[in-house]
Amino acid sequence: MRAVQITRFGGPEVLDVVDIAEPTPGEGQKLYDVSTAGVNYADTHQIENSYLAAQELPLVPGAEFVGTPVGGGQRVVGLLDGGGYAEKAVAHDFLTWAVPDGVSDEQALAVVLQGATAWHLLRTSSHMAEGETVVVIAGAGGVGSLAVQLAKRWGAGRVIATASSADKRALCAELGADATVDPALADDDPKQFTGALREANGGKPVDIVLEMTGGNVFDGSLSALAPFGRLVAYGQAGRTQPKPIQAASLMQKSRAVIGFWLAHCMARPAMLDAAMNELLPMVAEGALKPVVGGRYPLSAVREAHQDLLARRSTGKLVLDPRR
Repeated sequence: MRAVQITRFGGPEVLDVVDIAEPTPGEGQKLYDVSTAGVNYADTHQIENSYLAAQELPLVPGAEFVGTPVGGGQRVVGLLDGGGYAEKAVAHDFLTWAVPDGVSDEQALAVVLQGATAWHLLRTSSHMAEGETVVVIAGAGGVGSLAVQLAKRWGAGRVIATASSADKRALCAELGADATVDPALADDDPKQFTGALREANGGKPVDIVLEMTGGNVFDGSLSALAPFGRLVAYGQAGRTQPKPIQAASLMQKSRAVIGFWLAHCMARPAMLDAAMNELLPMVAEGALKPVVGGRYPLSAVREAHQDLLARRSTGKLVLDPRR
């Protein structure tokens, strides 16, 4: 079968389309014909070997897919330990969900990893309450675009989204953000970013920040929190670590810093079921609108990664393994 495989770590240049043997399903697994594979920012870390879990070579990237069982059956969307960038993939039964009629492959892929992440950032990690102010870093991205919509739907008092271009900030506003901020303000001084977030909240500190960049954006976001505010860190897109946090600085404002990684939910299938059983029907009803950012042939996988890294994309990027 055709698949994207890496045999060395690095950037998009290490992504090669090759012919390899089909994977073999084990107990409680099925082999699927992949119709669409999802691309995530975490994949760019995986191929660098800079993500949270160490990687082993050779590897086929890809943590999500839409497909049907080989031989026929129900179309499903599923999560994987890897192997999604391929014509066929093996998935555990407890990590697949039936895709409702009327929900496209791209929409299903937008919610299975990024949507489930947004759901748990708000429900599980930050415990968002009605009326609270929520800041969504990278509000035009895959997770952010869904988190903006969910926060509004669940009663946030104000949603503030950051985005790196005027077009992306306009998209955040269309999705429901009450205000937008340019994260470039953090480049020189995190205090400037703190001030911009508070200004966007009427001069007041904020309650929740969903943060996936690191560096000055993290530092400025933490300083913007109100007493009992929560910052949930779920990514490191900026490849820069924030300053070390002292316990006293958290105590002074009763602030919390929380980490989230969806991989831990894979060991607790009920947590994923809770998110997917709410998100997929919302998409089918039109109540939640995933932003689809582009469909690339498998042969253009390097271009997809380059667009992600250069921040040229919005919403969900996917690969077509049949092209």
